[in-house]
Amino acid sequence: MHDPIRLAVLLSGGGTTLQNLLDRIAAGLLRAEIAVVVSSKADAFGLTRARQANLPAFVVERKSCASRVEFSDRIFAPCREAGVDLVCLAGFLQLLHIPDDFVNRVLNIHPALIPAFCGKGYHGLAVHRAALDMGVKVSGCTVHFADNEYDHGPIVSQRVVPVLDDDTPESLAARVFAAECEAYPQAIQWFAQGRLRAEGRRVKVLRSEF
Repeated sequence: MHDPIRLAVLLSGGGTTLQNLLDRIAAGLLRAEIAVVVSSKADAFGLTRARQANLPAFVVERKSCASRVEFSDRIFAPCREAGVDLVCLAGFLQLLHIPDDFVNRVLNIHPALIPAFCGKGYHGLAVHRAALDMGVKVSGCTVHFADNEYDHGPIVSQRVVPVLDDDTPESLAARVFAAECEAYPQAIQWFAQGRLRAEGRRVKVLRSEF
């Protein structure tokens, strides 16, 4: 493990989570460095954010690959070359095949309390629209280790936010994203400190030695 921890950020869209991590690092609130950014879409605004931050950025589109395994191999190749310790999915909308050397080294954040409102098709405002349609009283975000299914791997942490009577998908999304901005850096820091232990479906957060 490098100190500071070296991260790869995978994205498909605007890169707001990437920006949050960059801002936290710049403010000294997250001891990490982003070594590489990979996008599944050539027109993702997250690539602009990466270039503005002088980060190496690559594009690997699913349609250019014959299989999910080939797609995943091409995604993880620059991560290996950059010597990253942890891969962070940040609004990455493609299913990956996690290679053996990256098992429990890929984190994802989902804008709902898994197992609610998760899986294929549940991303962006669709998640929050579904939560409102169901009439739930709380929502939130989930940080989990990624596996070979959508939103399925062992859960690291969750944060809860209230759902208000006058919420729209957009207002709920904003409240959940504020929780994400706290939860994701914290989980990354736990990983960097060697405090996460995955035991089957459960992840234990060990006490800090500091």
